[in-house]
Amino acid sequence: MMTMRLLRLGAKKKPYYRIIVMDSKKPRQSKAKDTIGSYNPLKEPPEISIDLKKANYWLERGAQASQTVQSLLHKASKQAKFSGQHSKT
Repeated sequence: MMTMRLLRLGAKKKPYYRIIVMDSKKPRQSKAKDTIGSYNPLKEPPEISIDLKKANYWLERGAQASQTVQSLLHKASKQAKFSGQHSKT
């Protein structure tokens, strides 16, 4: 099964995440099938950049999003509606 999860990058105590799609049985640092966005929690407000078209593509094909990614997708879709954008936030 495919899953959408966070891949941690960055230095110690300075995390930066990519939102990726990969096989659920592989470890977190394994090679991803697709990168659909990024998340930087250190910015104020936290920076969320997600390609919503790619996210919907993978969700339609049965990929399961982790709880954190679900939360980020929800926030990104709210931002897209608010700003009038459709594909990226």
